[in-house]
Amino acid sequence: MIRHERFAEDAPGKGRREMDSTVTTAVSSHIPSETNELYGHERADRHLGALLTDLGERNLYDAAAQCNRCGYCETVCPTYMLTGRETISARGRNQFMRMLVEGRAKNAADAEEALSTCLLCGACSTACYAKVPTPDIVLEGRRELNGYGDNFFARAAVRTLLNAPGLFAFWLKLAYLVKKTGLPRLAAKMGLYDFIGMPALAEAEGSLDRVPLRFAGEIFRKDPALSPHGKTAVNWAYFAPCGPNYVFTDVALATVRVLRRFAGEGVYIDNQCCGLIAHNYGRLEDAREFARRNIERYERLRAVFGDFPVIADCSSCAAFMKTYEQLFAGDEAWRKRAAAFAAAVRDILEFVPADKLPHADPAALEKAGRVTYHDSCRACHGQGIRKEPREALRRLAGRRYAELPESDWCCGGAGAFAFTQPELSAKVLDRKLRNIASVQASTVVVGGTSCLVQIGAGLKSAYPSARAVHYSVFLDEASGAAEKP
Repeated sequence: MIRHERFAEDAPGKGRREMDSTVTTAVSSHIPSETNELYGHERADRHLGALLTDLGERNLYDAAAQCNRCGYCETVCPTYMLTGRETISARGRNQFMRMLVEGRAKNAADAEEALSTCLLCGACSTACYAKVPTPDIVLEGRRELNGYGDNFFARAAVRTLLNAPGLFAFWLKLAYLVKKTGLPRLAAKMGLYDFIGMPALAEAEGSLDRVPLRFAGEIFRKDPALSPHGKTAVNWAYFAPCGPNYVFTDVALATVRVLRRFAGEGVYIDNQCCGLIAHNYGRLEDAREFARRNIERYERLRAVFGDFPVIADCSSCAAFMKTYEQLFAGDEAWRKRAAAFAAAVRDILEFVPADKLPHADPAALEKAGRVTYHDSCRACHGQGIRKEPREALRRLAGRRYAELPESDWCCGGAGAFAFTQPELSAKVLDRKLRNIASVQASTVVVGGTSCLVQIGAGLKSAYPSARAVHYSVFLDEASGAAEKP
């Protein structure tokens, strides 16, 4: 074990803390920025060429070295706030990464707990004066963990989604049909998932009440109003993230109705997965290929219609697409194209102006009850979207809207985090649910599909009088009812 030392800096308003016994303070040693003991040139393809930070383009070491250990991040880091453990704070994770790069920790496995327990929420970067990109730094470390992103299921899912999306949809529908038989629930009750060493499958299966047998992309491809053929101009193009496409088709359909109602006519971009899954699980070349294909589809439409916004209705996917440029650092031609695409991406949360919305009619408001808003991490921290959805909800709900305490506290969903770190995820979620209960909310509006799953499951269990609703669905229900004669 590496001996621990005290940090030289203290977090504001807090006493001096000790590092956990598995990590030490990364004392500045003036190591050249090109030094990297974490991985060699032969593994460079598993890593980003550079990180695009608020302070400019940085390599991994320089990005981590921007952390001066002040501790502001610890006041907002959910895993630290719940455990008080330095190694699973943003500051601790950044120092672990410096040690790995400097060769003062033997290998990435020494930091596996610190890296695998990060929610990637980005709250630390928002609080940080230097805007240290801790989520990107953590992902760089995860890509060196043995087997990370290389298991059979991860490879098969990503490659099928990339090269045979029709086959992926077929297998998903087959899984949904099996779910409808009730067999997965029976398997969970019998403990079969625990027996095969995959208890997370029971959590995943139980988190969804309804599953679609017709996906959003299939519906939109058959809708002539969303086809580019015969059009001379468009006001928007809808990008269907995997969550709304394959799981929450009602969200995708609501988004398109809202866009038509308040922004005129548009098209379905007929996209592939944005690549976030591949990116987060270490399959960077696959992520780049997803990005290239989506960029090319956008460019073909742009050549016909000129500039238009690309609208996505999952904040995680929208935030990732806005960072496409970072995927292509070192490839100037694609980097320029990726930057142009990223500049066109808009989250549905930021797109519909509040002044275009009507006041919801009394029946819709009665159904909604008291309304509150949960800031999806990749909306508020990843994209800086806070004001726009609140203005829209206040416009629609009026005095029924209540601000949620700690609204930007992560819900603990974070993609697969709820299934890979169930105990920690449950603790993070519990704090969110207590805040929802404190304002006696009946409707919790969210902008991310992972949040929709996590908060929805939590409310069903602990606070069944409330429901989680996607922002698009709420806008569609409230504004659509208001416009009916």
